[in-house]
Amino acid sequence: MSAWRETGAGLELFVRATPNASANRIEGVETRDDGSEVLRVRVTAPPDKGKANKAVTALVASAFGLAKSRVVVVSGETARLKLLRIDGPSSTLASKAKNLFQSDA
Repeated sequence: MSAWRETGAGLELFVRATPNASANRIEGVETRDDGSEVLRVRVTAPPDKGKANKAVTALVASAFGLAKSRVVVVSGETARLKLLRIDGPSSTLASKAKNLFQSDA
C-alpha cells in the first residue's frame, strides 16, 4: 500500500509524525513491518493541544506549495499515525507526491 491514495477530493496521505524533534523535516517514505507505507515527518512542536498537528499540516502544505488550509488531519489527532487529506486535483497532487518523496507509488 502506498503512502498516499487519490480520492475524489484530492489526496489522502498516510503519515507517521514524530513531535519534539530537533528540526521540522520530511524524511521520506518508510515501509512498515506490515508492508504498508507512511511518510515520516518530524516536527519541533510538542504534542500538546494540537500544536504538533498544526506543524505537520503546515510542513506538508509547504512541501506541496499549498495553503495550510488545504491540508487537514482526517484521523489520528492524538496518535503518531495520521491520515491527512490534501484538497485539490488528485492526479496533480499524486504526481507531485511521487516527485517529492521518490516513491514507486
